[in-house]
Amino acid sequence: MTQPQGNNTVILILIGITILLLLLIVVGVLFSVFIKRKNELLLEQQTSQKRFEREIAESQIEIREETLRNISWELHDNIGQLLTLAKIQTQNSGGDQVQLDEAANTIGKGLREIRALSKLINPEALNNMTLVEALKLELDRFKRMEYLTTSLSVTGVPTTIVDKKIGTIIFRMFQEFFTNTIKHSKATHLDVCITYTKKSLEIKAKDNGIGFDIAFAKAKNGIGLSNIASRGKLIGAKINITSNEGDGTEMHLLYPSKNNRHE
Repeated sequence: MTQPQGNNTVILILIGITILLLLLIVVGVLFSVFIKRKNELLLEQQTSQKRFEREIAESQIEIREETLRNISWELHDNIGQLLTLAKIQTQNSGGDQVQLDEAANTIGKGLREIRALSKLINPEALNNMTLVEALKLELDRFKRMEYLTTSLSVTGVPTTIVDKKIGTIIFRMFQEFFTNTIKHSKATHLDVCITYTKKSLEIKAKDNGIGFDIAFAKAKNGIGLSNIASRGKLIGAKINITSNEGDGTEMHLLYPSKNNRHE
């Protein structure tokens, strides 16, 4: 009777060892799958981050080129005109102090605009400004140059976008919209509303210009519209541009505020 019991004990031990080995194998396989999946996710994150950084860099290059084009236009068509006027005033003064003072004032105005323009194209200067300050500086410059009248309103508690590159891209998008307003819209007024909430940053810019057929512009793949749309998508912002002929143009940006901090 003792022999069968001994055999049963051995069998139970073998079964237990087998089950334990199977459990260890299953745990080992699951752990290997987990590690593999974790490494794949890390690799995907690294790849996505590199892709994002590359796209940001490419967008910054495009923005820089667009900014340089706008600067060229400003220097030639506006500041250049001020300096030309100052030259004419000086030449026609005949030594008259009043006309010389007018020429000096014109030159001073040109120098002020060059300084303001230099701040808005200098990345370091922009990094030291909040988004509201940069937009206000641009709008104030338009009023001084008598392009059009402007208004700026801010609602809510202002926050700062942690990633300064994204803040710069948002400013450049609106700067491009403003430039298009001045160049093409024949507007007399530009209104900008900034709204901060716990969930988002919302900016609306609207002019009272002649407007345009936005469907036609999209069909023609307008560079300005496509650039703004692609940059918005890149930084995770929702961009909507609406326009009606004779009823002006509006640009609406909605950016999630999860990565922002209070100013």
